[in-house]
Amino acid sequence: MRSLEDELFPSTPGKFKIDRGHNINRQFHRCFASTSTMFIWALFLIALTASYLSFQSFVDSGNRYFTASWGGIQWEKQIRNSAKTNRPGGMSVLVTGAAGFIGSHVSLALKKRGDGVVGLDNFNNYYDPSLKKARQSLLHSQAILVVEGDLNDVKLMAKLFDLVAFTHVMHLAAQAGVRYAMENPSSYVHSNIAGLVTLLETCKSANPQPAIVWASSSSVYGLNDKVPFSELDRTDQPASLYAATKKAGEEITHTYNHIYGLAITGLRFFTVYGPWGRPDMAYFSFTRNILQGKTITIYRGKNKADLARDFTYIDDIVKGCLGSLDTSGRSTGSGGKKQGPAPYRNFNLGNTTPVKVPTLVNILEKHLRVKAKRKIVEMPGNGDVPYTHANISLARREFGYKPTTDLQTGLKKFVRWYLSYYGYNRKDV
Repeated sequence: MRSLEDELFPSTPGKFKIDRGHNINRQFHRCFASTSTMFIWALFLIALTASYLSFQSFVDSGNRYFTASWGGIQWEKQIRNSAKTNRPGGMSVLVTGAAGFIGSHVSLALKKRGDGVVGLDNFNNYYDPSLKKARQSLLHSQAILVVEGDLNDVKLMAKLFDLVAFTHVMHLAAQAGVRYAMENPSSYVHSNIAGLVTLLETCKSANPQPAIVWASSSSVYGLNDKVPFSELDRTDQPASLYAATKKAGEEITHTYNHIYGLAITGLRFFTVYGPWGRPDMAYFSFTRNILQGKTITIYRGKNKADLARDFTYIDDIVKGCLGSLDTSGRSTGSGGKKQGPAPYRNFNLGNTTPVKVPTLVNILEKHLRVKAKRKIVEMPGNGDVPYTHANISLARREFGYKPTTDLQTGLKKFVRWYLSYYGYNRKDV
């Protein structure tokens, strides 16, 4: 079959004789007929291609639905089973940041006492996601489902609340770290502000509305130099973007409490440490570098003053989180409309005994049985503050919060976990 090009252009140039009469008309009709035929075929092929692409798009959409990290009948069944309570009057709690340090510990404690727990985490790579996956496996072994997804996914959030009438939300998902905010500020706005608003929007429209407990931070005290820090102190002088996003969170939650009747409790954590902790924190990185024979950097404040932190062991923080949930009160809104005033609270959760950073290193040396190589430098202007100290009288009065683990004991437990998790033999240290 000759091509269109063959029809228009002969194969032997120079030997083609133009017939100005009959031949011209015959060639014209043949060309027109061939062109029309090809045009029809082209339209047919275009229609066929469009139909195929449309069908393929439909198939792909279906595949994405059934293979996505969330969605499907089986997934919905797992959500409902994970949310079931096993004690009279038990809570059904959505824990955001469930694969994180505090989130995993709180989830396990809730499940242990018979509450229903559904976790949510986006498994970002701020630090090694394999540690988060290991925590997820630990939760899975206790029949706690952790959904992989983002707080800003409105459809996912709506789906979770459509499947489960959560009585409480423990909101621990956040972009943490003071120094990282100088490298990636947008991640703090995305997680700590936009993510919080998405969650609150979902909760305000839920029926019934859940009570919310969420992670603020001791960083909100910023440049405040009055110690110990009290919930009555000023918090309008943040020293870092991270602190500013947490302060913004307190203002935003107050607004949603006021307008929509959401019962909200903010927890200002003071330097939480312990097993399964965050690798970006000083005690964790000190341990790693000491074992690897690397030099650790210890910062000093003005006039060569040692930095000090109110280090709080994870088990004490968990007790404070559960106490906050148990006394959170009820939200009063319905369908996004406030029916009456609801509780709004902020609490310090600390240990009340600040310890200087060099003392922390001394304790680690003792438990690791390895001498640290130290480098003392002046604290850079990165948003860190020289001193933190919690006044916990309000939390003690409201729900009996009382920390019981000193730094010596807590670090001993952390070191034991670290050596086991990373496969160290005592003969290696």
